[in-house]
Amino acid sequence: MAKDENSPAAVRPEGRGGSNGSPESVPGKGPTGGADAYAPNRKVKDSMFVDLFGKDITARENFISLYNALHGTDLQADGTELVSESLDSVMYMSYVNDVAMRVDGKVVVLVEHQSTINRNMPLRLLGYVARIYERMVPAKKKFYRGRVRVPMPEFYVMYNGTDDFPEMELMRLSDAFIYPDGRKPAGVPLELVVKAYNITPGKGDALLGRCPVLRQYSQFSSLVREAVREKRNEPLTWAVKEAIRQGILPEYLNRKAAEVVNMLTMEYDYDLDVAAQKEEAFEEGLTEGQERDLRNLMTKLSMTAKQAMDILDIPAEEREKYAARLAEDAAVATAGA
Repeated sequence: MAKDENSPAAVRPEGRGGSNGSPESVPGKGPTGGADAYAPNRKVKDSMFVDLFGKDITARENFISLYNALHGTDLQADGTELVSESLDSVMYMSYVNDVAMRVDGKVVVLVEHQSTINRNMPLRLLGYVARIYERMVPAKKKFYRGRVRVPMPEFYVMYNGTDDFPEMELMRLSDAFIYPDGRKPAGVPLELVVKAYNITPGKGDALLGRCPVLRQYSQFSSLVREAVREKRNEPLTWAVKEAIRQGILPEYLNRKAAEVVNMLTMEYDYDLDVAAQKEEAFEEGLTEGQERDLRNLMTKLSMTAKQAMDILDIPAEEREKYAARLAEDAAVATAGA
């Protein structure tokens, strides 16, 4: 197939990518051809999943293995054209997807990895694929009278979190729509269907059994969780060494151990940051709720702050905080009167 000059470079086992560290630089040498393949210039840090299936020197074989597992096909790495369609963080700061590959010019496959369940994935993937088509089709061609043909899209989520989730679930964009009469019509004007697979061991064994690299990635993720849960010394480094000992992704982890630890550190730092923000918001919500109850008791029942705190069993160590907030609110109300 003739390659459009505006399309990203084809994924090659030993080729060279673009100069900006974008998804075209899948191969084993860095953007300038040097031996340092692991110092790309990008603002968004890749996850290990993205590296395995979209960036590493083994990404071509890994992605084709995943594609075959999803489709029941037997495509071979040597005879299959893969073109990376992942969005570059430099060009699309708000739309950075995980893995997107055009397969033999006929299908563009978008795969997202999730460690938490996100019901908005159809909406997110709609944004991703719209920008991929926008980049794929030259602007002038959109105004041609003849039909412009584009590869058919497919959407997948690989979930390996700890929440209960079925082996496979269909997520539909139409489930997010607000319908005028409150009922979903038989024919929805716009639809996007995502196949969300649970790839945790024991849940996604059927798919994992068809894709060895995905199975080993899942096993490695379980080792990481085990190490963190058991509070091992340097848990991420321990997980890498233990995985190598057990024969889990041994070639990849031996070659990229330090970078894998860095990628995992970024992922876990983000998760911990989100968890901390949720906990802080929860605690702030409790504080505001207690403060509101205190004001109600003091206003409606003419109680003192101490009496209201006694009624609500406010702990002694927190009373000074609440007293200060109540005093501040009273001062604001007085100033505004």
